Amino acid sequence: MSLLVVGLSHRSAPVSVLERAALDVDAQAKLLQDTLAAEPAAEAAVLATCNRIELYADVDKFHAGVAELSTLLARHSGVSLEELTPYLYVHYEDRAVHHLFSVACGLDSMVVGEGQILGQIKDALARSQELHTAGKLLNDLFQQALRVGKRAHSETGIDRAGQSLVTFGLEQLAVREPVETWAKGKRVLVIGAGSMSSLAAATLARAGVEEVVVANRTLERAERLAEILSGPGGTGVSARAVPMDSVADELTRADVAVSCTGATGLVLTAEAITAAVAGRTPTAGSRVESPAEKAVRPVVAGDEDCPFDLSAPGGFSVAGEDAVAGMDAATLEQHAAWVDNAPAERRESGPQAEAGAIAALVTAASASGRVPELRRPSPSPSAGPARTAVLALLDLAMPRDIDAAVHRVDGVRLVDIESLAEASADAPMADDVEMVRGIVSDEVAAFGAAQRAAHITPTVVALRTMAADVVAGEMARLEGRLPGLEDKQRAEITQTVRRVVDKLLHAPTVRVKQLASEPGGAGYADALRTLFDLDPQTVAAVSRADHTNNENDDPNRGRA
Repeated sequence: MSLLVVGLSHRSAPVSVLERAALDVDAQAKLLQDTLAAEPAAEAAVLATCNRIELYADVDKFHAGVAELSTLLARHSGVSLEELTPYLYVHYEDRAVHHLFSVACGLDSMVVGEGQILGQIKDALARSQELHTAGKLLNDLFQQALRVGKRAHSETGIDRAGQSLVTFGLEQLAVREPVETWAKGKRVLVIGAGSMSSLAAATLARAGVEEVVVANRTLERAERLAEILSGPGGTGVSARAVPMDSVADELTRADVAVSCTGATGLVLTAEAITAAVAGRTPTAGSRVESPAEKAVRPVVAGDEDCPFDLSAPGGFSVAGEDAVAGMDAATLEQHAAWVDNAPAERRESGPQAEAGAIAALVTAASASGRVPELRRPSPSPSAGPARTAVLALLDLAMPRDIDAAVHRVDGVRLVDIESLAEASADAPMADDVEMVRGIVSDEVAAFGAAQRAAHITPTVVALRTMAADVVAGEMARLEGRLPGLEDKQRAEITQTVRRVVDKLLHAPTVRVKQLASEPGGAGYADALRTLFDLDPQTVAAVSRADHTNNENDDPNRGRA
């Protein structure tokens, strides 16, 4: 059997694809069960986070395994295999081990060095154990990945290379201010009570916010988080819990809202956000047009009736921040009809010239079901004063909780997974990253050697068992020939024969274990079985017994 991983992440796929392919807990469980039921796989584990979906399996056939795992990912994500395939990556054997160890150390994270991934790997292992889809290989692999990640964080300064996604997101909201200065005295609404939302709430509480309000579909979980934040040993911040139907009301009083839920649809719509900020400033809640858009927007009669914003110089408005996420072909065709019926002066000014681009977008939307959102990058520190925000929004969910259209609402600043990806693309890498890469390489080699050595152990045990059986048989024959032997004599002869056998087997068994730990060493186990004519069933029985003993020793292990 061999380790295989098939997946997609923020490095291989756009956020719009990751968002659509996201798996909730129930979908992950069904994917694991279906993977184990598939012919090539004997074990399975799913690592699903905000910016990655990876399916790990122990397979007996590489090509059949890749095909089966890819098909299962597409089926359970709801994204067609044809659309998903260009974004999938495949790692096999040592490369798969290297990939998971790198992920555990934060080297493959959106924010390099963040430590939250360790908790997510731990959750993935626990889920596989609970469903009994993780056997010896994946148990060993994921537990070692956790140890490697902890080693990287304790032995190097990888934490200095990046922060958690929460901290990085808050820094983007704060723009040019320290988070502590920006957050002081603010009222915060946290939607969701999971690990990411809890971390955001605790981070903001430590930064000095005035109040934290937690909303969750299960009110008890929200109350528990509020108690932790405000109780003894907590942050001491004023915290309270509210049901989800109070979110709209709480938004009107909040300065900051953080959302990270498992919802499949939007939690906060543009309309809800617009209503929440309306009246806070003279223009809050109105739609914002950027200076670049104003410079290129043709001033013609009738444009206000257009179903879309056509202000972008390249044609259809994908340079703006609001309108195109999730747009379907029918809506685009509505715009095409509007262009066809436009007055002559409007056709001459530009929209008619965009008919080709619009037709292409209709085709794209028909094929994929939506038009991906494209928007301006966040302003850099040198870009001049940022627009004043009366409500700052941090969306850490995948798929997104907050409507992307709120980018164009005056008085609102939104940071989400997509903008975090853009902001972190050019983040500086610390020297410690190279040290972590060295740790990963060493640990991959050690893990491979241990797995290869473990592979030959049942053969060595079977060989020694066979030798013991030979000694016992010969002593029985001797007993028949020399029935008058005294017990002391019989014991001495038995011990002598055993010492001879042990000495003959010692060098070859020690040497074969050393050779087996090297790359390509699996063939030595086959050679040993052939040379000593070992029964394959006996070797398999030793493997099963060893696996059963490991499960009994560790009740948290799953079974193959």
